[in-house]
Amino acid sequence: MHLSRREALLLGTALAASAVLPTRSTFAQTATPKKGGTLTSISVGEPTTLVPLLDSNTRTRAISTKILEGLVRFDESFNPQPVLAESWSVSPDGLRYTFNLRKGVKWHDGQDLTAADVRFSLLAFKRVGPRGRITFANVADVETPDAHTAIVVLSKPTPFLLRALTGGETPILAAHTYPTDDYASSRNGTNPIGTGPFVFEEWKRGSHVSLKRNPDYWQAGLPYLDGVVARFVGDAAAASIAIETGEAHLSTDISLNDIDRLKQNPQLAVDIFTDAYLNNTQVFEFNLENPILAKKEVRHALAHAIDRDLIIETVFLGTAKPAASTIPAIFSAYNDEAPFQYPFDLAKAGQLLDAAGHKKGDDGVRFSLRLAFIPGETFKKTSEVLRSSFGKLGVKVEILDGDLATYIKRVYSERGFDINLNGISRLFDPTAGVQRLYWSDGIKNIAPYVNAAHYNNPDVDNLFRAAAVEQDDAKRAGYFKQIQAIVGDDLPNIAVVALPTVIARSAAAKALVTTVDVASGDFAESWLDV
Repeated sequence: MHLSRREALLLGTALAASAVLPTRSTFAQTATPKKGGTLTSISVGEPTTLVPLLDSNTRTRAISTKILEGLVRFDESFNPQPVLAESWSVSPDGLRYTFNLRKGVKWHDGQDLTAADVRFSLLAFKRVGPRGRITFANVADVETPDAHTAIVVLSKPTPFLLRALTGGETPILAAHTYPTDDYASSRNGTNPIGTGPFVFEEWKRGSHVSLKRNPDYWQAGLPYLDGVVARFVGDAAAASIAIETGEAHLSTDISLNDIDRLKQNPQLAVDIFTDAYLNNTQVFEFNLENPILAKKEVRHALAHAIDRDLIIETVFLGTAKPAASTIPAIFSAYNDEAPFQYPFDLAKAGQLLDAAGHKKGDDGVRFSLRLAFIPGETFKKTSEVLRSSFGKLGVKVEILDGDLATYIKRVYSERGFDINLNGISRLFDPTAGVQRLYWSDGIKNIAPYVNAAHYNNPDVDNLFRAAAVEQDDAKRAGYFKQIQAIVGDDLPNIAVVALPTVIARSAAAKALVTTVDVASGDFAESWLDV
């Protein structure tokens, strides 16, 4: 499932519009699908919206991909496939992407999908999307010569553009559901209208979201399911129990302590994936506006107090992997020359804090910090490990709890934290997924998951700008390696562990994973063997 860098750079230009690509290519079915039934998924916590325009959290993505669709999708080998675009082509200079839209596609309210919807969507994501301002920075315009042709016009080459146009990352939205530029006021965020295999039915806050089969879906014969229900629970133990008792068919939020027990049940299955599209990781971020953390030596010291081995063993029970860089190791841009610059070393951490002028007081405390964490069992447990480790240094840590909406407000709007344990999708390309961690634009243009540290380095900004448009593989990797060297010393944040995607499911739930998106597929081909 890993995408080579050469594949990534050439992907957009290797496709010809003269051939209409096959509609779908999926993981092999092991049996003949059955129609009917409602699949129930269960997750810990609730999304803030059902459309990833203003919040790209995976909780939103897990539901939105059943309702909303993108222009393309990618199979398990990262080969592009048509969805709302039935074919496309790229100009020789890489500055014009022409998408030929599928005819006869209807929005769930009966209106026709047109190129105007594509134009609205891409420009809206560019304007306000947490990742869109970076991903679509070079989108100058989207031309619509007719109702079924959308031409994305770039000011500069964007070698990763096609990979950003999936339903999970950049779904096409119905322009008529956003009557004003105040996108947050549109009811589409809570009552979404899409083109996908399932139609939104109900969002009962604190309980569930229910979807029903789209009877007019453009893909004949799909979906197989009658509906999907996404239920919300308060903790991972409840998710495990729901799977075990048959109340739910699927969860990506089970307690890792329950994996072995669930595996012993012949009615269940537990699959562990590496998500090559999202490349999720825990990232530890410093609020650089805190005078204590503004000292680089203090940040270096705290980095030496992060025991990855302990976190992997006690929190993730061996399912996670250590992360040495915010750029995933699957990319050639990964800087293998400087892995783990800050190995776990409490003695060195203490020496650095002493040298920085923060010696222990009579009470054994050097200073106190507020630790925010994105909601989730493993993030909470990791926070507790960090509190214990930092406490041994004489750094007192207060853990700040709360739901997702509270977390986003606390970290990005109110700035009411000192250190932050975040969950970041490093994505399919460093420009799309990693740049936002360091992008100074995020200081004045606040968006979730963009530069929580408030890091501002013009040299890093300029290197990211150069990498975003560079089409030569070696040169582009060189830019990212330079970035890694700089931010590895400045250390506004540090990667902790690469996160697995664990799917616990009923054995009767089939074809849940059909694309590189793993847990965020559309369920169009999913079915229940009951």
